[in-house]
Amino acid sequence: MASDPPSPRSPTTDAVEAVPWSVRVVGRAPDVVPRSLSARAVLVRLGAVLATALVAVTVLAGFGAQWLAEREAVNDAAQTTNVLAEAVIRPALTDALAAGDPAAVEAFDTVVRSTVLGSDVVRVKIWNPQGQVLYADEPQLIGRTFALDDAQRAALASPSTRATVSDLSEDENVFEDAPRLLEVYRPVWTPSGQQLLFEVYYPYEPVAARSAELWRGFAGVTTSSLLLLVVLTAPIVWGLIRRLRGAEARRAELLQRAVDASDAERRRIAGTLHDGPVQDLVATSFVAESAAVAADRDGLTDAAGRARDVAGAVRGNVRVLRSLLVDIYPESLRSAGLAATVRDLVATASARGIEVDLDLDPGADDLAEDDQRLLYRVAQEALRNAVTHAAPCRVRIAVTRDGGTTVLEVADDGPGFDPAVLDLARDDGHLGTRVMHDLAAEAGAELSLATAPGLGTRWRLRLSDRTAPREQP
Repeated sequence: MASDPPSPRSPTTDAVEAVPWSVRVVGRAPDVVPRSLSARAVLVRLGAVLATALVAVTVLAGFGAQWLAEREAVNDAAQTTNVLAEAVIRPALTDALAAGDPAAVEAFDTVVRSTVLGSDVVRVKIWNPQGQVLYADEPQLIGRTFALDDAQRAALASPSTRATVSDLSEDENVFEDAPRLLEVYRPVWTPSGQQLLFEVYYPYEPVAARSAELWRGFAGVTTSSLLLLVVLTAPIVWGLIRRLRGAEARRAELLQRAVDASDAERRRIAGTLHDGPVQDLVATSFVAESAAVAADRDGLTDAAGRARDVAGAVRGNVRVLRSLLVDIYPESLRSAGLAATVRDLVATASARGIEVDLDLDPGADDLAEDDQRLLYRVAQEALRNAVTHAAPCRVRIAVTRDGGTTVLEVADDGPGFDPAVLDLARDDGHLGTRVMHDLAAEAGAELSLATAPGLGTRWRLRLSDRTAPREQP
């Protein structure tokens, strides 16, 4: 829809552009109106929660199973080591072995290899309290000295059996090729009472196998429980979704009924005014004009003048009522669009001493109906203020669009005012400005004012296009 060619602006209108804008209402992002709750979205969310729970259970079960398996293996290894120490190692220990006699070492090695070493035991060592290896099934370790760690010294200081997962990065384990081993050590004594340290290494593979077994059992029970929970709660969730969607549908229906009832009531009031008082006043103006013509014919000049005054006053009231009809129910806003409705508004203002220049973006009619109604109402209130406080004057109404933003400006070259007056009289008078403030705040739009005494008045409404409704995730 083509816009009217702009008229030259007056010096006063140009002067008000030098006045800085004062933001009266801060804009915000338009609310995204969600669609009714989707059963598919709820089920997808429920599935995502279930998958997350399963992953968490799997990870926690893995850590828990490994910890339990290690504890079991460590305890079993400690018990096995105690049995080996009492049944095999102590009877085979001699003072000669403690002294490093090669023959005693060879005899002890025969006992270890025949009764201790095997698939369940991969390494055996005998230490003295000074950290010297008196015996090891790996001959290269015999005679070498290593610093005892805290646990080894504690086992010797307070005789006890210590078991743990071995740290194979230590120098004494340089000949080990397995990634992990179980290490158990406890004190033993020679026939003369000399204290030595007996150390045994066990393979880690049984720990991994036991961990996998525990993990499968724990994860199976937990997964079954979660699936059973989903099966039991699914009918309840489905019922709640259906009830919620029904409530949303009823709420939307009630809201639409309220809107329709409001429109119907405004149409009824507008129709009553148009078909009743307006028509009666039009008829009265015709009667008064006829009486004036008859009085002129009879030479009653004074009576004719009074009758014409009455007819003029009645016609003025008719114009006022018709302007009021446009205010109450601008029917062309829905049918003809924003541009046509604003032109109707301008036509009513022109009869009150206002000269209006229009500059409307052709895309304004493509805005959402709520946005068009907001622009119309703000333009209506700004124009009404100009009629009330600045007439006769020139008013410029401009609607521009830039990307997703629409800007409405209403400027007049009237006397202007001090904007502080609005803050001082917020609750007393100035109904039109309060209406504009409320409309902008409700829509999340930015409303700004630029005015000063003698420099005219400019209102600016900045509105972001509304986002289309979307489904809730």
